[in-house]
Amino acid sequence: MKRRVIKKRLFFLLILLILPLFFLLPSKKEEEMKDLSTYTKKEVEAYAKEEELELQIEEEYSESVPKDQMISQSIPKGKRFHHKDHLKVKFSLGKIDKNVYQDSHVDELGFVPIMMYHGIYNKKDSETEYTGGNVDYDGYQRTSESFKRDLETFYQEGYYIIPLKDYIKGEINVPLGKSPMILTFDDGFANNMQVIGKENGEIQIDPNSAVGIMEEFKKKHPDYPVTATFFLNAPLFRQSDYEEEIFDYMIEHGYDIGNHTYSHPDFTELTYEEAVKEVGSMYQILEEKLKDHYVHIIALPYGSPYEKDHETFPAILSGNYNGFEYHTDATLQVGWESNFSPYSKNFDPQFMKRIRAYDNNGEGYDIEMNLERLKNTRFISDGDSNQITIKKEDMEYLKENTSRKIVTY
Repeated sequence: MKRRVIKKRLFFLLILLILPLFFLLPSKKEEEMKDLSTYTKKEVEAYAKEEELELQIEEEYSESVPKDQMISQSIPKGKRFHHKDHLKVKFSLGKIDKNVYQDSHVDELGFVPIMMYHGIYNKKDSETEYTGGNVDYDGYQRTSESFKRDLETFYQEGYYIIPLKDYIKGEINVPLGKSPMILTFDDGFANNMQVIGKENGEIQIDPNSAVGIMEEFKKKHPDYPVTATFFLNAPLFRQSDYEEEIFDYMIEHGYDIGNHTYSHPDFTELTYEEAVKEVGSMYQILEEKLKDHYVHIIALPYGSPYEKDHETFPAILSGNYNGFEYHTDATLQVGWESNFSPYSKNFDPQFMKRIRAYDNNGEGYDIEMNLERLKNTRFISDGDSNQITIKKEDMEYLKENTSRKIVTY
């Protein structure tokens, strides 16, 4: 009996001695990324399998990287990673043949849709009394069900969502054969970025808010970048308790913040001085809250003043509010259709059109009607942001003084 007791005690003592060693040993869950630049596809696949990484291999044409050589890896050499992390490795298809442009219907003078959303309400379409996913009569507010469907439609139709700030600079980083699209949200409703609490010190986002839906879509489609620009009035996102954390989250996850004026006025009813106050005071708030992490773009309330020659328009573009100097790089209308290519001679960043994201049975410039109109007129990328590829017969429509290489076919 005594021997049994002694054996049990020795066993438990041994367990107590060995157990801490498991915590002292280095974790195998975190590793340091290797330089994969000399690896073949098979070697990359083997490495990803060994390290239990979720691998995504992409291929694109390249003027500078020989065929079958690696162009880039999403986790840089030397960076620590965990098992099950996502690794994207891009390989070269070599130099492109111009026949590929023709086969892909490349047209970088085509039109670009800038979608205009407002509130996203956690409802099913069947729970509203209006057409499709419209929550209100005019379709400015949308159901979460329809917004989820919108993203899936854009994905399936070959649209590739890019930041608005890149579009106005002509930086179209879109794969060959895909088309750029921009998402915008006006008014800064709480349901754009709804915080539902905190967990482990981090804010938790309502999965049925606009940002929550986009973040989930990115997880579902890791090859598809989803972003948007949110245009705010005061107060900002209407959740003062979480304001700073909301902005930190937005910046970290690749979203942009823009100016929608302080109180959402109709510029046609303002004096020049009042317009300066509306624009300048909002820029001042964004500067105080975000420093350099906001865009100098204004979504015009109601689309006003409707004409660039209105007396208030100069106040929208630049001014001085109580000693605070501001400037605007671009403005957005409450438009109805897609906008020009940034390479077109008709492109005017100071007065850009948008598409109201609403349903009207394929009429009244709703989403369905606009996507149908764009089938043969949309911007189709050549996959190289450093050059502009167009048909020979369209050279007259290309804007002058572009610094990018021009390719025709």
